[in-house]
Amino acid sequence: MESTIKINNAADISVIVIYFLVVLAVGLWAMYSTNRGTVGGFFLAGRSMVWWPIGASLFASNIGSGHFVGIAGTAAAGGIAIGGYEWNALILVVVLGWLFVPIYVKAGVVTMPEYLRKRFGGKRIQVYLSVLSLLLYIFTKISADIFSGAVFIQLAIGLNLYVAIIILLAITALYTITGGLAAVIYTDTLQTFIMVVGSFILMGFAFSEVGGYDVFMQKYMEAIPSNISYGNTTINPKCYTPRQDSFHIFRDAVTGDLPWPGLIFGLSIIALWYWCTDQVIVQRCLSGKNMSHVKAGCVLCGYLKLLPMFIIVMPGMISRILYTDVVACVVPEVCQQYCGTSVGCTNIAYPKMVVELMPDGLRGLMLSVMLASLMSSLTSIFNSASTLFTMDIYTKIRSRPSEKELMLAGRAFMLVLIGISIAWVPVVQSAQNGQLFDYIQSITSYLGPPIAALFLLAIFCKRVNEQGAFWGLMVGLLTGLSRMIAEFAYGTGNCVTPSNCPFIICGIHYLYFAMILFGVSAIVILAVSFMTKPIPDVHLYRLCWSLRNSTEERIDLDADEEQDRADEKDEESVNEESEEEPGCFKKAYNWFCGLDQQKAPKLSKEEEEALKKKLTDTSEVPLWRNVVNINGIILLTVAVFCHAFFA
Repeated sequence: MESTIKINNAADISVIVIYFLVVLAVGLWAMYSTNRGTVGGFFLAGRSMVWWPIGASLFASNIGSGHFVGIAGTAAAGGIAIGGYEWNALILVVVLGWLFVPIYVKAGVVTMPEYLRKRFGGKRIQVYLSVLSLLLYIFTKISADIFSGAVFIQLAIGLNLYVAIIILLAITALYTITGGLAAVIYTDTLQTFIMVVGSFILMGFAFSEVGGYDVFMQKYMEAIPSNISYGNTTINPKCYTPRQDSFHIFRDAVTGDLPWPGLIFGLSIIALWYWCTDQVIVQRCLSGKNMSHVKAGCVLCGYLKLLPMFIIVMPGMISRILYTDVVACVVPEVCQQYCGTSVGCTNIAYPKMVVELMPDGLRGLMLSVMLASLMSSLTSIFNSASTLFTMDIYTKIRSRPSEKELMLAGRAFMLVLIGISIAWVPVVQSAQNGQLFDYIQSITSYLGPPIAALFLLAIFCKRVNEQGAFWGLMVGLLTGLSRMIAEFAYGTGNCVTPSNCPFIICGIHYLYFAMILFGVSAIVILAVSFMTKPIPDVHLYRLCWSLRNSTEERIDLDADEEQDRADEKDEESVNEESEEEPGCFKKAYNWFCGLDQQKAPKLSKEEEEALKKKLTDTSEVPLWRNVVNINGIILLTVAVFCHAFFA
């Protein structure tokens, strides 16, 4: 490692301390003011959120420190095309708010696998999806985020990686485990604000250092490292010269590093999985007060997603101009000396700028923003992962758990997750073949498309049934895994030492592979469904698009289970009336962990029906409906314009 600039001046340290105190205060305030003693309160923030925290929280859950490290790094290596990844979301958030969320709300579900259980019946799909989501969380989101946060801390404070990680996780766990979703959403809102302001300031410093946009375009094309040979081998020029198409989003369909058909179609498939069917994102939307608030939140998130191109991608490229020899190094020994990995140092593009360019005080702010973004992604993921575990997997192991037991199981599972994540860090550290963001995206494109295909067909094609869904997922999983395992076995290689994986397996770009996989899964799902019996309409009212407005009563495919649970609840409430009043200390402990449920008055059947109706209501006030619709259309136009301008 190069000698690190340690954060050792009073200004930086005090900023960091104040920052963390504010975050804990916000978390505790949210803890105090919302009901998290029930499953709905802890996991869905009591369905009471207004539009601006929803939008901010969507953005903050999406942009973690993995984005700051990964996207800026890929941009330093290959230009602005990676910004197209961010802009793709502009279209998908509209799809989420207008097409997907209304169906989820009408179905009255908390988790995505639960929707599939209502739609298809049976347990195997639900369990499969829960397990797969948890694996994806661990392998892509959690480990990548922890790794990138650690890169920052290492560069700034010079702490040992693992010490840094453990301190981070301790603070994060403290307020997720105690605060539930409301705490997560409010702290997210605060952190998004600081993240955006801080990175804008850094962008200003970066551009003034380079000398404006035109000079930036010219200098980027000339940013070539000085030492390009080791021993007696001279490295191929295309490994260190900036790409000719660095300033275009759409690149050649065959030779481009992010080919344009892949960027339009393949990426939309991955984004459909991420934005419309992923627990972390949808959970934010389900906590909205009503549909107008959810849609407005989605639109706000869309506008925020315009920013990363300017506040992350371009600064990453500027970092290559300012620290060419470090960021764009190609000689393995040199890279090893600069950043501790021989494949390349693009991952340190953004942290390097924060540490070098920012004045005292602001540097502390930026560092705390990075830690904050890391923490916000981790809290979102831990919260959603424990929701998945308790609601979908734990209830299969224990057929009739009480509410209190569910809360405890969720919190215990978070601790297990944290353990696994720390153990996985060395793997990411060694497997970061040059670019962290590519690692995340490629794993996603091997495992995500079958799920995207399934949800799309489940909502828009009512003919699809359980057998079709299950076999489609299985075929998709095997296809994706075979490619993923082959790629890990052969290694992805880099420009200097390409891997010798046969073209037929690894030669197809991962975005193209996502398209193929999506097609295959969809075909299998449809084929098997049309060969087997359809699901009668009576089970599908308000679960798919064509029947979304029907008012008839739906007989759930899992109705008998639900009935068992309702009976169980009645027995429980009889038992609970005889419990004695807890002591003082026990009360405080219960409050801290959100376990003291003030006994909610037992609802009669009519009141329960009314409450259910309120929770599954998607009607909107015409005025606000028109306002959000117009904003949605404006957002789509902006998206098209941006793509065209940088194409």
